[in-house]
Amino acid sequence: MHAVRVHNLEKRFGSFVAVHRVTFDVPRGEIFGFLGPNGAGKSTTIRMLCGILAPTSGSGTVGGFDLRTQAEQIKATIGYMSQKFSLYQDLTVEENIDFYSGIYRIPAADKPARKQWVLEMAGLVEHRRRLAGVLSGGWKQRLALGCAIVHNPPLVFLDEPTSGVDPISRRQFWDLIYHMAGEGVTVFLTTHYMDEAEYCDRLGLIYRGELIALGTPETLKTTRMKAHLLEIVCDRTEQAMGELERFGAVNEVALFGKGLHAVVDDASEAVPRVRSLLAERGYRVERVERIVPSLEDVFVSLIEAHDRAQAPQAEVRQ
Repeated sequence: MHAVRVHNLEKRFGSFVAVHRVTFDVPRGEIFGFLGPNGAGKSTTIRMLCGILAPTSGSGTVGGFDLRTQAEQIKATIGYMSQKFSLYQDLTVEENIDFYSGIYRIPAADKPARKQWVLEMAGLVEHRRRLAGVLSGGWKQRLALGCAIVHNPPLVFLDEPTSGVDPISRRQFWDLIYHMAGEGVTVFLTTHYMDEAEYCDRLGLIYRGELIALGTPETLKTTRMKAHLLEIVCDRTEQAMGELERFGAVNEVALFGKGLHAVVDDASEAVPRVRSLLAERGYRVERVERIVPSLEDVFVSLIEAHDRAQAPQAEVRQ
């Protein structure tokens, strides 16, 4: 059973296509990451899935409800946490929770237990009487999540939930996400942090409104980048980078930590040639080997491939 199913989902604002014919499924209980740069169409997609924006075309269901005809049922079934942490700054922590309990129509008899659950889940028991406006970014984040799931929804949408918070708060927030997923909640989140994408069960990569890749982090790293990635460790790193930039066997090269990362077409052919070149030029070579690319490497590669594929079409249209 799928928590989310969409087919050829599209959203236009006048002549601008924000989301273009996106198709994917999210099984129940999965942590699904929707990854992409700012302006790629992540937030527009999530707002359609939450029943906030009506699709221009395409079809889909969320929690079994139709995107076009049952938006209100979707809103009542899901939890939604926006980028801006929709909290009332002049209300206390527990007053915010009480407010959202009313929004989600939690029965009066159940409200005290649900509020206590949120306070304990988010670690906010000691902060319950503090105004939301004076909380740090990390505590606001936890409170916003608690308010979004106070009604115990089976599906939660988190739109850039860790934007603007410190690394420790981000890690703690992910502990809460894992806890929810462990209890069977489906988590659909948008992010532009590549390291966070590693924590997801599956990823959709969106760029300029188009879904350009879909799969597990491991699958994307091992199958979707056609070029190979080399790690090169040697002395005089910056000078070596200049040598390799002019070397025909290397497509791209960049500083990475204490070494270099080089993109090549065929690692088996390029490794001995790179090692030989550097040795001939007097470099002390410690290591030249093929490595598994990071998600950032993969995403950059896919974006560049997408842009190259689109360039001839743009020229024809002109």
